[in-house]
Amino acid sequence: MPSIYNYSRHDFEKYFESIGEKKFKATQVYEWLYRKRETNIENFSNLKKELRTRLATDFSFDTLKIEKKESDYQTHKYLFRLSDDNFIEAVVMFHDYGNSICVSSEVGCNMGCRFCESGRQKKIRNLEAHEIVEQILVIEQDLKIRLSSVVIMGIGEPLDNYDNILKFIEIINDAKGIAIGARHITLSTCGLVPKIYELSKLPLQINLAISLHAPNDELRNMLMPVNKVYNIAALKQAIKDYLQVTGRRITIEYVMLNNVNDSNACAEELANLFKGMNVYVNLIPYNETNHLEFKRSSRNRIMAFYDTLKKNGLNCTIRKEFGTNIKAACGQLRGSMKNK
Repeated sequence: MPSIYNYSRHDFEKYFESIGEKKFKATQVYEWLYRKRETNIENFSNLKKELRTRLATDFSFDTLKIEKKESDYQTHKYLFRLSDDNFIEAVVMFHDYGNSICVSSEVGCNMGCRFCESGRQKKIRNLEAHEIVEQILVIEQDLKIRLSSVVIMGIGEPLDNYDNILKFIEIINDAKGIAIGARHITLSTCGLVPKIYELSKLPLQINLAISLHAPNDELRNMLMPVNKVYNIAALKQAIKDYLQVTGRRITIEYVMLNNVNDSNACAEELANLFKGMNVYVNLIPYNETNHLEFKRSSRNRIMAFYDTLKKNGLNCTIRKEFGTNIKAACGQLRGSMKNK
């Protein structure tokens, strides 16, 4: 039985037409699900009883379960149990401008980035769209808040789960549903070049972030196996195309690893790589894990790197740290659990 949260409003319109009902009922169902957050179908009072019975027969309202939760004053980290007893994570962060969530897109990840805890946990399967939507719904209910922005940057490579990610975006962006604006949705990819080209052709206003983490192929090959398939030259060309087609600025994510990618020479190389392009670099202090050999760069080293980029005319920021005390790096909490 499909999850009711796996259907876009357009899917519901086709469903209602297929059973001889008017398609405007799709909007009514959406308002119950996402505006009123009603989970008991008997309370869908503007639908006739026969139709409520049909919906109860055709759809499941089950959602993922909170297995574990860790919190500090700005961050909540959730471990969810899925219906097949696998685990995923999501992180909520409180900002001055609103509440954001970082959602997972897959169970495990095949990209194998050496500095990433998720890379140690091989991909088991894609998440269905509803399993990503439910990360938002369950957390909002648990914390009694509304989330204003979404980052698809948790466990998994979003563009490796392309169709489900697009449906997820459609559902949460729908004005009659969760209504999170496209410009408050960020998709992060390690660089699946063909999918970046595909994404650029869609009428989306979402933000795109590229997990780069190295300014040259030799270093990136060592850190990120994906670079052996889509190297920096190919990735840069895809970025140029995306900028030209969409007119939207791209974020370059760069995790700061002590004595690995944080030298002044790396900073100069990175600045030259993107000189004159509509990008900005987000420098990320590394969230260390006991299972991996990498250490975070010192504050002085991060500031020196930042200053070099700025001196060379590249826009950049240093990401504010969240959840260092609660295993908030991707895969850390899930890594403590045994998956099915």
